[in-house]
Amino acid sequence: QVQLVESGGDLVQPGGSLRLSCAASVRLFNSNRMGWYRQAPGKQRELVATINRRGSTDYADSVQGRFTISRDNTKTTVWLQMNSLKPEDTAVYYCNSVDPLGRATSSWGQGTQVTVSS
Repeated sequence: QVQLVESGGDLVQPGGSLRLSCAASVRLFNSNRMGWYRQAPGKQRELVATINRRGSTDYADSVQGRFTISRDNTKTTVWLQMNSLKPEDTAVYYCNSVDPLGRATSSWGQGTQVTVSS
C-alpha cells in the first residue's frame, strides 16, 4: 500500500523556486507532524521542515526564510515552497510523518529530485 507520493521536483537555476507536493494516506497524515526530508548525494538524509496539525512550523537553519511548509488536512497533502534555491539544495526530497525526535515513522516514498544548477 502506497502511503506517500512526492512530486514537483525539477531542474531549476540558482535563485529560482519550486513547489513540492506530498500526497499521504489518511492514516499517516493524521499523525501530528508531517515533514520534508532531503538527501544529497553522499550525505545522510536530513529533516528540513515540519508542520503539525495546527499549522505550527519548524525549519532547519539552512532553509529558514527560504522554504515554507504547509498542509491541507482535508486533502491529506503537504507542500514545500522553496524560494531562492541554491546549488546546495540539490537533493532527493521526501515527506513523512515525524516523531518528537525528528525520526520518520513510515516507510519512504520514491522521493522527488530537485537539482539546482545553472
